[in-house]
Amino acid sequence: MIFYIATLLIQIFCIVHVIRTGRNGLWVLALIFLPMISAIAYFLVEILPGSGSNRHVRAARATAIRTFDPQRELREARDQLDLADTVANRMRVADALVALEQYGEAVPLYREAIARSAGGDARIQVKLARALFETGDTGAALAELDSLEPATVQSDRDQRQLLRARILEDMGRKEEALPLFADVASRYPGEEARCRYAALLLELGHQREALEVLEEVESRMKRLDRRQRAADANMYRWAMDELRKLRASGF
Repeated sequence: MIFYIATLLIQIFCIVHVIRTGRNGLWVLALIFLPMISAIAYFLVEILPGSGSNRHVRAARATAIRTFDPQRELREARDQLDLADTVANRMRVADALVALEQYGEAVPLYREAIARSAGGDARIQVKLARALFETGDTGAALAELDSLEPATVQSDRDQRQLLRARILEDMGRKEEALPLFADVASRYPGEEARCRYAALLLELGHQREALEVLEEVESRMKRLDRRQRAADANMYRWAMDELRKLRASGF
């Protein structure tokens, strides 16, 4: 009974705060139907912004925003673009669209940002190439990458190489993509490159090599805490499912 009353009071407090401060009305629906979870999220996102210096609070706040108000960054980015039509603001809108997987809408914004940048901008061109790839225009995506001058920073080279490997794989040029995945998997942060490499190895019938890659993913995954694993939960779930299948089949 006490817990119910406390939950109700917190729910009412948050709803009143939403109305009085003019926050997004979707919070009210969330607070009505998911009172405790949404109240915690609301506290982190709307009431506790002053604690942004804490890394864990920042991470929790960002997760809550993506869950309960995924359009927030896009709205704010568009507001800034309305105030000042700059390359940086166009990029912010395009990046927000990409985060929402609205790649087709991001493409013209990236193109305009490139056109406005003196001598072009390799960083934006890579983002454009990725957006084109995600829309299914793999030919244009590959042409965009081919037009770039060689990157001088290793992390930039790796980012381009992973995208190129994905494009080649999508175009059916899997044997060309395989060594690119193999090379970049040893350096690229996180496990995306390793998992994509393992998936292609499996597709090409190289189960033994795939097993070794997936066992490395498993080993590295065990060193992460729950929050870190949650960010890529689907990827790790796929990797562990495939690893179990390989082990069960005797590899």
